[in-house]
Amino acid sequence: MKLPKLFIGTLVKRYKRFLADVVTASGETITVHCPNTGAMTGCIDPESRVYYSESNNPKRKYPCTLEFVETPAGLVSVNTGRANTLVGEALAHGRIQPLTEFLDIKAEAKIPDGGGRFDFLARDPAGNAAYIEVKSVTLLQAGGRGEFPDAVSERALKHVVALQRMVALGHRGVLIFCAQHCGIKSVSPAQAIDPNYAQGLAEAVAAGVEVYALSCRTDLETMAIDRQINFHLHS
Repeated sequence: MKLPKLFIGTLVKRYKRFLADVVTASGETITVHCPNTGAMTGCIDPESRVYYSESNNPKRKYPCTLEFVETPAGLVSVNTGRANTLVGEALAHGRIQPLTEFLDIKAEAKIPDGGGRFDFLARDPAGNAAYIEVKSVTLLQAGGRGEFPDAVSERALKHVVALQRMVALGHRGVLIFCAQHCGIKSVSPAQAIDPNYAQGLAEAVAAGVEVYALSCRTDLETMAIDRQINFHLHS
């Protein structure tokens, strides 16, 4: 995935969930859009070096978007929407080993017999379906362990339950954790933050939902899925 042109700045603070103040390289303080609804623990410390993009859309109130934050453990892509693009590209090119046969891919697939959408519906040549949900992971704990979610998320739990329902209907239900923090080496559910999600995920895995974790690499010009990393149900 080719990234937009990025500009360097220094973080002042993030606030109101979707806003952050940044000091630009020229010393100007600007307000940028923060495309992340999570707590962003460890990724939003004041004085951090950040990278932001700029839109030419005149309708945008805040034309700049926070894209990356530099942490002692590595770069973090804080734009959660990029996780879907990264996984979509990897699926289309057959780079996710357990899903290489699923090349007919549709984004934003409606959840059968339920509200909302899954991130992807993929089919193999025989027409078998795999419903795929992607979650961006940025919370880094000790030992390179990434955890999801970084705040209580009823929406994420609903997706897990829906994937379990797809398995019961005879389809493949797949949850992919996309680690956008370059320091993450494995992924686990955040039991201490959202025990209901951790319990629901354990039940879904026992029922046949597949869970995979992927790491990313970036040179701040391009970004791509790097490799599959370990997923553990328990920290």
